[in-house]
Amino acid sequence: QEHAYPADELMPLTCRGRVRGQEPSRGDVDDALGKFSLTLIDTLDTLVVLNKTKEFEEAVKKVIKDVNLDNDIVVSVFETNIRVLGGLLGGHSVAIMLKEKGEYMQWYNGELLHMAKELGYKLLPAFNTTSGLPYPRVNLKFGVRHPEARTGTETDTCTACAGTLILEFAALSRFTGASIFEEYARKALDFIWEKRQRSSNLVGVTINIHTGDWVRKDSGVGAGIDSYYEYLLKAYVLLGDDSFLERFNTHYDAIMRYISQPPLLLDVHIHKPMLNARTWMDSLLAFFPGLQVLKGDIRPAIETHEMLYQVIKKHNFLPEAFTTDFRVHWAQHPLRPEFAESTYFLYKATGDPYYLEVGKTLIENLNKYARVPCGFAAMKDVRTGSHEDRMDSFFLAEMFKYLYLLFADKEDMIFDIEDYIFTTEAHLLPLWLSTTNQTISKKNTTTEYTELDDSNFDWTCPNTQILFPNDPMFAQSIREPLKNVVDKSCPRGISRAEESLGSGPKPPLRARDFMASNPEHLEILKKMGVSLIHLKDGRVQLVQHAVQAASSLDAEDGLRFMQEMIELSSQQQKEQQLPPRAVQIVSHPFFGRVVLTAGPAQFGMDLSKHKAGTRGFVATIKPYNGCSEITNPEAVKEKIALMQRGQCMFAEKARNIQKAGAIGGIVIDDNEGSSSDTAPLFQMAGDGKNTDDITIPMLFLFNKEGNIILDAIREYEAVEVLLSDKAKDRATIFKGKMIPNYIIDSNLEMENMDQKLSENDSHKQNAEEATSASQDVGAVSEEPEEGESSDVTDPDSLSPANADSDSISISNQDSYVPGTDEAGAPKPACTQGDNQPQEQKTEAESNSKVNWDNKVQPMESILADWNEDIEAFEMMEKDEL
Repeated sequence: QEHAYPADELMPLTCRGRVRGQEPSRGDVDDALGKFSLTLIDTLDTLVVLNKTKEFEEAVKKVIKDVNLDNDIVVSVFETNIRVLGGLLGGHSVAIMLKEKGEYMQWYNGELLHMAKELGYKLLPAFNTTSGLPYPRVNLKFGVRHPEARTGTETDTCTACAGTLILEFAALSRFTGASIFEEYARKALDFIWEKRQRSSNLVGVTINIHTGDWVRKDSGVGAGIDSYYEYLLKAYVLLGDDSFLERFNTHYDAIMRYISQPPLLLDVHIHKPMLNARTWMDSLLAFFPGLQVLKGDIRPAIETHEMLYQVIKKHNFLPEAFTTDFRVHWAQHPLRPEFAESTYFLYKATGDPYYLEVGKTLIENLNKYARVPCGFAAMKDVRTGSHEDRMDSFFLAEMFKYLYLLFADKEDMIFDIEDYIFTTEAHLLPLWLSTTNQTISKKNTTTEYTELDDSNFDWTCPNTQILFPNDPMFAQSIREPLKNVVDKSCPRGISRAEESLGSGPKPPLRARDFMASNPEHLEILKKMGVSLIHLKDGRVQLVQHAVQAASSLDAEDGLRFMQEMIELSSQQQKEQQLPPRAVQIVSHPFFGRVVLTAGPAQFGMDLSKHKAGTRGFVATIKPYNGCSEITNPEAVKEKIALMQRGQCMFAEKARNIQKAGAIGGIVIDDNEGSSSDTAPLFQMAGDGKNTDDITIPMLFLFNKEGNIILDAIREYEAVEVLLSDKAKDRATIFKGKMIPNYIIDSNLEMENMDQKLSENDSHKQNAEEATSASQDVGAVSEEPEEGESSDVTDPDSLSPANADSDSISISNQDSYVPGTDEAGAPKPACTQGDNQPQEQKTEAESNSKVNWDNKVQPMESILADWNEDIEAFEMMEKDEL
């Protein structure tokens, strides 16, 4: 009021108001500003919660007198709905409550509701789409399609943007009797539900408002999706429509099945939900424990909340994003209230005074680090404590409200808070709306539910006094294992490292020197509390338990080793990213029809610069692992060497076969049944040394694809292949060479097969090109497009543009490093193969034993595999990182 009114927001460092157009643009953030005194409207019901009834009455009068909603300005439909429309409705709700009590607001005659209705009609033009999903922005004066609107060209919106309307719009309909608002909001929710990914029951982050296609196909509970889930459950509470509860339960089951990795909540792909799409978490997911309390699932709520609190204790505030090993990813903190919200709900559910201590910490940090002479300033960097001249309206609307309610006794309140439900902006809507102006017929439009075995559903919207009769030990027993998870995963200082700078003892083992096949190294790891876990897909995973170390110094060495492994893997991933390559069998009876997808190498000949590729007959080397001098050089000379993965570095294998005279090499995975159908490709990394001496091409085949070549050798002995950047057509392969008569004189069956194969080749090439654009292969592990939870990154070097780099997951006092590649370099620890249906495993095993005498059947089998690849590629083609 003193420094900013009637501006939308306060700028607390310069003690003035933020007026859109008069300050440098902040991009999409400014879409919340509409020259309608945003902060004042957003804070109306907060004043009543704080028992500031006189101030509330004066504020309402100012809003009625001064606020203009007919401005020629483009605003966010989502932000305007939750902050302004929600603020007007929340103000109206408490205004009529105070009027009924007979002391305050006796003059009030629904003026805020009239303004809310006016604003509601100004938002309706945004819904003029075939899908019913609203445009993300609307001009308050001219709507969407008007020539002067300066908006209406957008094609995408976020799931939360379209799915966080039902509470405000339904309340507006119930208050006014105008059903159109609730109808539009329901239609948008119905459309999102119908477009969910049916096999996973997850939704993506952004969706095309015209076609309904998912634009971003990653799914989580944070930014872009968060309040969609919240509003499904709260719509059931407010409106009493069972279909909303059923939808929420279906989504919640999917969230707990795929996204929840206690205490973490990690984004996944909606089509491949066993693969993580990110290796970091954003701060908006901090609301989710509070939603779990409302649902009645307390244990995971306590776990995630405690993890978040540990991050806050380390950095004073919750960074906008942090990695799975709890390091800062995006360092800003705009004073978001989601963690305080979950703290309040957990205290209500458990009665545990621990959460009062958490609230006290939040208040102390705000006063110590964010308070400035004219208000509270957002943190520009939680690591340095620097400020930003920004105080968003939600800070007063939500943060103050939840912190006050956390400590308030019942007698401190002038009304019963239990009679209201909180919107996502913490505005108060009365529960009696469920029985008022029910102009919408309740029909359950929800179909195709999955049968869910979850006893927690019995406790949705629970009476917390019955569920947890003030037993603090319940929550404490869940929190205890997590109380040091952040410090143990990301220590503030390592004394051994400091000692090594001087004359102290040197670290016993450096990550760059580690060899998984070296027994001495394994013994050192054991002493440091680091162990190797052999995964079912043939890879190994490094896990560090500080409590299992021989001493505290050894434990510190183990933590340092894990951090070095993170950095080493991160450096390798920042090297060039290469697309998949092709191994094409060109000899009889294949003649180029069989193309195997191969992983590239970061060393040796670059096949993309040698369009002709490398062509030659294949030969199996001795020893088969290629880790020592080749003993059958006469069989390998001028041929493409086949070898097995394992025992040594890829570069070492390449040098050995090159010395024996090979013109190329193919490394075949030693993990039985592995296949590019079920496992993302990865590129073979070097050994950390100069690899310029390797001049031959090297490619990697999974076990299933490698067995096709091995079976062909057993059947036909002389097998010729072409190593190239992409599959070649047969005219190119046989250019200048005599084509055998049996190709020219092939029967009708083979001609038909050729037609199918040529069509498939085209699809395959398109898929490979799409893959090279959207599914680059990681140096030692998959891109996040195909990544897994134990990825690798250096978060401090990341920006939002490259934020989806892989990173190591370190949780529950354990440090994880992806499986090590060959004997040293980290390699993917993807466990997707473990979750494939048994039928696929059986098919993989049977396809590895193809009878090449039957020329039609193996081709059909291979075609079936190709079609699976093509479908997967097409499915992921538009995924964004």
